[in-house]
Amino acid sequence: MDIVKTPLNNVLAQRRSKSYRRSMRSCVEATNLGYTSGHLTVLRIPRSRRTPKSRDITKQVDPDQVALLVRKEWELSYVTPLYQFRHTQLKSYSKHLSAFIVSEKQQGLAIEVGQELGFKVNFSVVLGLAETDEDAETVFIQILSRQAFAAKDDAQKVVWSGWLTCVNGDLEFLRSLPSEFVSLPLLCTRGPESLTVLVKSWFEKTFDCCFGPLGINSANLQWLAALWIGCHPTINIQYLKLVWTLPTLPPMDVKYTIHPQDAWELWDSVRQDDTTDVSIEEVTRFIKGLQSHFFRHFRIELSAGSLKQVSTALGSSHHSGKIKIASPTYITTILQLLTECALLKMPI
Repeated sequence: MDIVKTPLNNVLAQRRSKSYRRSMRSCVEATNLGYTSGHLTVLRIPRSRRTPKSRDITKQVDPDQVALLVRKEWELSYVTPLYQFRHTQLKSYSKHLSAFIVSEKQQGLAIEVGQELGFKVNFSVVLGLAETDEDAETVFIQILSRQAFAAKDDAQKVVWSGWLTCVNGDLEFLRSLPSEFVSLPLLCTRGPESLTVLVKSWFEKTFDCCFGPLGINSANLQWLAALWIGCHPTINIQYLKLVWTLPTLPPMDVKYTIHPQDAWELWDSVRQDDTTDVSIEEVTRFIKGLQSHFFRHFRIELSAGSLKQVSTALGSSHHSGKIKIASPTYITTILQLLTECALLKMPI
């Protein structure tokens, strides 16, 4: 069901390594934390977040590297801390991961990218995304390959990309980790699933970590909607598009597109103080305002369903764990929220 412009895959098995369990025990001892739904959570679910600030990230980060991150859709995973990972060894990691992929292919694993003569892997550091001294610098990975029938002088093509990052990670958690661990809890990948599986497998074997899928639940999608609409006065978001799934038989998707100025005026009316952090109560009132407006026009109760997707000209996000950051202006705001989600999802 489309309502337009109203006024207002398989997962790698998780390994619980001895070294990771030791690091988590040290976190418990250092922070006196408990269990929540089978997970150890150092980062509590926030009840407020900082107001997004317009920022030209290219003043801190190489514009060519920024271009690798934005305007692409990424699949999200969480990553437990990496044991003995060193940013100074990226050249060595490139060679070892390349050799691992070639070895797995020779053993008959399907790679899904055609007939390749070989793979080349490049690890690089994206300097400037880290927000605190405790944040580890972002690591970007590319896998390149040349088709078997390509001309000799044809350049290799990028067949897979991924990056590990930590932006404004929880200080209590990061400071409690033993020194031999590096936390880059958010993995963003783009490319064939078979290569993603191989990359994760190599990381697990090399750095004693584990991975898991990182979906974005309805509550965090609501946060993204509110944070993006809060950017409208400084950068035109062009539209706010929300998709709810209602529990009908069969389930029904409702697409709800709001004019950005109408959405901004509603958001402005629920904000208690523009100088303070955004609170969960304000986000809730904003979403309820949108739902009430929709109900008055169409007699459909969106609150009975679940928010599945949010998109604006600044980016889009899907509950299955997909994100697209269309503009670098507010990239750190989005990556901070996703870092929080990844840390909360990590198992012990």
